[in-house]
Amino acid sequence: MRKLQEEEQLRRRKENIYDDDDERPGKTVIMAQDLEEKWEQKFLQFEAAPRVTDADKANTLTSLDRRLDSSLLLLVKQKVGKQELWLLPQAEWQPGETLRSTAERAMGTVLGEHIQAKVLGNAPHGIYKYKFPRAIRTEDNVGAKVFFFKAFLQSSDLSQAELKEDYLWVAKDELGGYLKSEYLKKVNQFLLDL
Repeated sequence: MRKLQEEEQLRRRKENIYDDDDERPGKTVIMAQDLEEKWEQKFLQFEAAPRVTDADKANTLTSLDRRLDSSLLLLVKQKVGKQELWLLPQAEWQPGETLRSTAERAMGTVLGEHIQAKVLGNAPHGIYKYKFPRAIRTEDNVGAKVFFFKAFLQSSDLSQAELKEDYLWVAKDELGGYLKSEYLKKVNQFLLDL
């Protein structure tokens, strides 16, 4: 719009059909065309920062400064029965809690109180059901359900984080090296490649 207005002003000046308000003595006029050329020069001098970081080179999976072209997921090592498994953060539901508040509590126990994450929505994005080993099954308690919620980390500065467990930040294509196959299938159903 500005460029069109300035072209109209130039046309009117050439034809001597301009208002006194258009030209004030001592006023510097910067045309949109001049700005575009200046911006083009700045753009040509711009050099993007490298996407491969020191954390990528050292393969530091506990750093968020890696795989800058991918979304990273938080995995924590949790004891399930006698096994230690890599899982998405999870916690047992407490009576009176909503599923969302359970998810927020699970993240709080892993990230601590200084780091905030924003949970998306009140409904889970996925579910994983499994049966307990026969030795620990009861008539009332045959298995469990794990509800998955998506959340975005609102701060990438983890210097104040009180990560209490073993943790990793991994991209979707790296999940196969850490998650069991059935669990991975359920997680892949609700994860998008962004």
